[in-house]
Amino acid sequence: MKKLLASTILAAGVYAMAGSAQAADCGDVSIAEMNWASAGVAAQVDAFILSNGYGCNASLVVGDTMPTFTSMNEKGQPDVAPEMWMDSLRVPLDAAVKEGRLIQAAEILSDGGVQGWWVPKYFADAHPDIKTVQDAIKHPDLFPAPEDSSKGAVFNCPAGWSCQISTTNLYKAIDGDAAGFTLVDTGSAAGLDGSIANAYEKKAGWLGYYWAPTAILGKYEMTKLGFGMETDKAEWDRCTSVTDCPDPKVNGYPTSEVYTIVTKGFAEKAEVAMDYIKKRSWENATVNKVLAWMDENQGNNADAAKHFLETYPEVWTTWVTPDVAEKVKAAL
Repeated sequence: MKKLLASTILAAGVYAMAGSAQAADCGDVSIAEMNWASAGVAAQVDAFILSNGYGCNASLVVGDTMPTFTSMNEKGQPDVAPEMWMDSLRVPLDAAVKEGRLIQAAEILSDGGVQGWWVPKYFADAHPDIKTVQDAIKHPDLFPAPEDSSKGAVFNCPAGWSCQISTTNLYKAIDGDAAGFTLVDTGSAAGLDGSIANAYEKKAGWLGYYWAPTAILGKYEMTKLGFGMETDKAEWDRCTSVTDCPDPKVNGYPTSEVYTIVTKGFAEKAEVAMDYIKKRSWENATVNKVLAWMDENQGNNADAAKHFLETYPEVWTTWVTPDVAEKVKAAL
């Protein structure tokens, strides 16, 4: 941990030195460091590359979805929000883009924000006939519930989250109770994570909700099951995502669009840096592994960003020109 802290301090020092020497080429750039892990690491990656590769004087500010969007839209600050989930602000964002205040840049998660029902990969490999939720629900004996092994278990999303509503509705739609299952209230994200870890330790069957990018999916290999159909958005909005919907139907989980948003001011003052922002995109599988490393090493966002830059040059060097890549490598 001391090594990690030292690396963080060193990185911060490098930011400052690089920024003061080359800030005239790019200027001051404020970046929203959102309060969830994948977005926080992305912000630190951007700060390092923009500082050391493009001579920006990059600074990080605390962020969250709606406060950051509102500030960018109304005040033009911060300049960059690396990871914005579109579902929660589509209408006001479209208006801001149309009116020229904000720019929707790269799709930072190239495969989008993913959610669904999963089984462990070792289980999927051992049961190749189980490819969908409907296949799994035929075998309650393979997913014994922790409190009553005579029933199968579907582990629900943490209590109070919107995914708890959709998971509950989908469980009703497939008639889980009649199939011999019970829907397990995991209570919290920690409870849900713990159920996966426990299953892995015992190499037991596990069926339930999860999402990416996350450290858990980087630490434990999981296989996503389909619902035998694509997302019906109208049905999702009408019922699947609605509390206590009386007549839920089987539906597929939507994939969330996740983009980088920048202000018009940033795009105009840092055109070269915008070339990087427009190209910067990574897959959930990469982010999952970086987050798992951060969790296992008790690192912070800056530590994870440095680990990513050191470990995955084949990914990030495609975002920048060769001369910028050399500057970034020299600063690591």
